[in-house]
Amino acid sequence: MDFSISGKVSFSINTELKIDTQFIENVPQPFILLSAQSLLPVCKFLHSNPLFYFDFLNCITAVDNGTEAGNIDLVYHLTSIPFEKSVILKVQIDRMLGDKDKIDSVSSVWRTADWHEREIYDFFGVKFNNHPDLRRILLPADWEGHPLRKDYQEQETYHGIKVKY
Repeated sequence: MDFSISGKVSFSINTELKIDTQFIENVPQPFILLSAQSLLPVCKFLHSNPLFYFDFLNCITAVDNGTEAGNIDLVYHLTSIPFEKSVILKVQIDRMLGDKDKIDSVSSVWRTADWHEREIYDFFGVKFNNHPDLRRILLPADWEGHPLRKDYQEQETYHGIKVKY
């Protein structure tokens, strides 16, 4: 993927939307770090701006950085198919996941976000505001906890079935 447009995207977000971002470029895949509150307006801008037209949400991933770091990273991989360019957005939220740590769903911008966000909810417990159907997608509805959290304690049994083997 060609990430060469990332610096220009970050600059446009800063100047046109007046939203502070941090462009991290000295890594194998450069990314734009932004606040949780600015995610949805930035995504709408990147999707609708004719200079960028990021029409495809490749994936959303989450990383629990553990109790010492105290945060969860949400990483959004976007692609502009007509321009053959990609950009990565990263948002960090507190891993305690209080009400102030909810993040806006981007499913209103890209429909594919629906299942990506459900998977993140299922495995990390991150809740997305205005999600059309936020419920578990891979685990049973009555599963306890979120298994990709660093502090996850596995159940001994599930409906009488031994979980650990």
